[in-house]
Amino acid sequence: MTDFLDPVLLARIQFAFTISFHIIFPAFTIGLASWLAVVEWRWLKTGDKIYEEVYRMWVKIFAVCFGMGVVSGVVMSYQFGTNWSVFSDKVGNVIGPLLGYEVLTAFFLEASFLGIMLFGWGRVSRRMHFVSTCVVAVGTIISAFWILSANSWMQTPQGFEIGADGLLYPTSWIEIIFNPSFPVRFFHMVTAAYLTTAFVVGGIGAFYLWRKIYIQHAKVMFGMAMLMAVFIAPLQLLIGHEHGNNTMEHQPIKVAAMEGNWEHGGNKPLYLFGIPNEETETTDYGITIPNGASWILTGRPDGSIPGLKDVAKEDRPPVAIVFWSFRIMVGIGMAMIFTGAIAALLYSRKRLFDTRIFQLWCMAMTPTGFIAVLAGWFVTEVGRQPWTAYGVIRTSQSISPVAAEQVFITLIAFVIVYTFVFGAGSYYILKLIGKGPTSVGDGEKYYGHSKMAMAPKATKEVTHD
Repeated sequence: MTDFLDPVLLARIQFAFTISFHIIFPAFTIGLASWLAVVEWRWLKTGDKIYEEVYRMWVKIFAVCFGMGVVSGVVMSYQFGTNWSVFSDKVGNVIGPLLGYEVLTAFFLEASFLGIMLFGWGRVSRRMHFVSTCVVAVGTIISAFWILSANSWMQTPQGFEIGADGLLYPTSWIEIIFNPSFPVRFFHMVTAAYLTTAFVVGGIGAFYLWRKIYIQHAKVMFGMAMLMAVFIAPLQLLIGHEHGNNTMEHQPIKVAAMEGNWEHGGNKPLYLFGIPNEETETTDYGITIPNGASWILTGRPDGSIPGLKDVAKEDRPPVAIVFWSFRIMVGIGMAMIFTGAIAALLYSRKRLFDTRIFQLWCMAMTPTGFIAVLAGWFVTEVGRQPWTAYGVIRTSQSISPVAAEQVFITLIAFVIVYTFVFGAGSYYILKLIGKGPTSVGDGEKYYGHSKMAMAPKATKEVTHD
């Protein structure tokens, strides 16, 4: 119990808990906003009301997720002052402006046009409404730009100097913003967000197809989602490989933990399965591909890769968490590529929308994007330990002078409050999905009529189109 009541450990657990809740909402809304823009564009181009009805269903879900993302983000930001005040004091001159730019350039943009996006039906022109959707989509990407820039700087800090007072001062904002790990991490995260959205939308579409309800709407959802799986999932594999190369250059010990590799050298196997043992400094019960790690990371079977023993034990991250999180992320990525390949095959045989077993598979794949995002985030954040800003300030030196009991009490409070608040939000989202798309009759069109009317619940289709 004494070890558990360590304020550093408790503060890390609290931040991990809040950021794990937070990250799933931006990861979803980034992709969902862009997809909604495409759906509305298809509606304006074709005039097909199916696209309008799909949009109207998912924009409600977007609004709920956007709101929960804002709430969880605000709570998380307070912890910089309550639990990590020393870190905030030392690096605030660098990190503070980046987070401020995110609010000024992205959040205000999103919040302003979100109102038109949600409540502008019948009050603004079609073109203006579409522009609002596009602006919100762009705003989510700008938000990701600044947040990933700040977090990437913590992984690969540069463009600063340490003053006589021990504080960090910027010397080059270009170097700070475009730090070495930022470009590849930004594209990796945005692509992950698109895939997360694609598999959620595709899973719901598969559910409707399985139940034989909302057939035309389901085809739009499912077809567009599988298109993303066909092209974007393999692209994510390539981006992830470049991310790995970048990490090996700038954070080699993180890569050693990802691979479960203890000894520096070449001809290193790729562990498909294993149990890292920090006591014996071995990876036990390994199922390996000979020379696989060396080949993937260097392009040569005898290529030399870093080992955990290159640094002292106190400079190593928790190996098991990094090792297994990395395998979960990669495993889900391969499952997404497999899904895209099967979708392409079924499409070529004109069976994409009526293969029941594939619909079950896609329904099972619905939450995998969230799991992969969390696993990847664990690899990134836990793998950076024992540093908050890599090589600059240690986590143990970043904590506020706060009692462990206080952190523990607030952690329990967070768990209770988040369970109720986000449980209620998730329940409402499930209710919206269960309700499904609502039809818009000729007398209820939002455009071209001054009268606003609530659309009745759609008649569930049971036909085989």
